[in-house]
Amino acid sequence: MNQTGDTQEALVSCGWLASRLDDSKVRVIEVSSANDDAKYRAGHIPGASWWFWKDALWHATDREFITPEQLARRLGSMGISPTDTVVIYGDPVQHGTYAFWVLTMAGHKNLRLLDGGRKRWIAEGRPLSQQPPDASPVAYTPGTADFTSRVGRDDVRAKLGQPGRRLLDVRAPEEYRGERVSPPSGDLRFDFDHGAERTGRIPGATHLFFRAMVNEDDTFLSPEKLGDILDQAVSAADGSTELVTYCRLSHRATLAWFAIKFLLGRENVLVYDGSWTEWGSIVGFPIEKD
Repeated sequence: MNQTGDTQEALVSCGWLASRLDDSKVRVIEVSSANDDAKYRAGHIPGASWWFWKDALWHATDREFITPEQLARRLGSMGISPTDTVVIYGDPVQHGTYAFWVLTMAGHKNLRLLDGGRKRWIAEGRPLSQQPPDASPVAYTPGTADFTSRVGRDDVRAKLGQPGRRLLDVRAPEEYRGERVSPPSGDLRFDFDHGAERTGRIPGATHLFFRAMVNEDDTFLSPEKLGDILDQAVSAADGSTELVTYCRLSHRATLAWFAIKFLLGRENVLVYDGSWTEWGSIVGFPIEKD
């Protein structure tokens, strides 16, 4: 695999962010899987704003992503300009890469992902704040939409089994084998198995569990280790092979997309955002199971 130590400045460390917390041109956003901000209010990285992922990143009615115009209104209302550096972290980690991907498609160019997010920040003994940022609205001219990293169900189906493309299923092993449609929660009180009409996987997909790409503290593995893991998953794929990542809702798929694109330097990686929630529910679409 093509490996590179150059992250194109997309991935930044907690130390990098800590040294820039007083920079008014660096803005931080915490993206949460929970629809309440209790954890954020209890303590967050100083200066960070809070987003519930669905409200911030999806169209209100169309189950589509926000447009450049909608993003411009949202960021502008937060006092963020098109030239500001936006640093994103997720709670959990994959919601950070998901927001990074969506904002890329919606046209904000100056993005960074905080390596390790909240978990690493706390592990390093860095301070938390209970104060939300205070910023005045600014004018934000919408950027240009860029959907070149997104692929839809019809394209995926049309190219099943064709040379030059490989599918990476980054869900939990139980999901990949067809035992579940959603990841196990680890808590039987909340272990709901829902999200698609059928269990299974897209035919021909190779398994690469997304958590294998990050450490326990949510920091990414080194490019060398990531390259080895990807080689094991798609050993016959050279640098010209197009890689398509998917999971259940595409959050985990974007973590693999980020690692492959920005840490391994591969341009030909796409996200199938419909993922298993869509594919597993469409009448007549083929599936595999163990």
